Amino acid sequence: MVIEQAPLEDELGDVLEKALRLSGLSADALAERASVSIEQIRDALDYRYDELAPAALDRLAAALGLSRSGLRAHAAGRYPLPIISGLPFCLHPLRSPHGLGTANAYLVTDCHGGEGVLFDTGPSPVRLRRMWPAGVKRLASVFLTHAETEHVGALGEVRRLFAPASVFAPPGAGVPGATGLADGARIECAGYTIETLATPGHAEAHNAYLVRVARAPQATPLLIAGDLLFAGSIGGGYFCARRQREQVARILRDLPPATVIAPGHGPLTTLEHERAHNPFATLASPGAPGA
Repeated sequence: MVIEQAPLEDELGDVLEKALRLSGLSADALAERASVSIEQIRDALDYRYDELAPAALDRLAAALGLSRSGLRAHAAGRYPLPIISGLPFCLHPLRSPHGLGTANAYLVTDCHGGEGVLFDTGPSPVRLRRMWPAGVKRLASVFLTHAETEHVGALGEVRRLFAPASVFAPPGAGVPGATGLADGARIECAGYTIETLATPGHAEAHNAYLVRVARAPQATPLLIAGDLLFAGSIGGGYFCARRQREQVARILRDLPPATVIAPGHGPLTTLEHERAHNPFATLASPGAPGA
């Protein structure tokens, strides 16, 4: 069982900025559509939203196609988090400071030490060594979600310390020596079945990985989400907002509700929880804007 203490990656201003990018609206157009002053919109994007009344938040949510309850929870600073349990293996979040939050790598083991599988590496070799579980002496493989520095910066040190048999990454990610994994690829590794989900949007070359135990395929799965889906938010669609929207909708719609989400930034969550609380959960609806 894990009770999360990591800070959320995004607050209300970030959620609004990402929703504007997905919608294609300008701040002025949003102000007109939601009947909220442009000054209040600009203040909210700059993390000043004390003057936004609940009714104004509801109009912003409607104009942007967001969940009203999720947006209100962010505005109040009370976005809830679930207790994480049910995984059939040990999950070690390896967190490094990044901005006001964290950049996350994840180590999956059988809880007895020995060998593990690493997902992303974090930015800092020094930080990674400091957080590394003492009992894990070997790495079967490394899986990378995308090639931004905060997610792959310690890869050289991982290779030096553990000489993993394989490093996997999205095709076209530009990681020297990595094997590209396209959508639907399945790898059997150290007793785990790891399925690749190509999820471009935040970056052109971006994968998420669905992790199950080979001997217990019906147990709770783990999604290594990278910068696709966060607790309370989503990753920015900096490569392509439309594709980011499509891939978030795919994950929210298609994966089992009990799936534990291990995002590239912020705390762990579950798919069921994000369907209920995430402001962007509405993207899974066939009637969502841009669907």
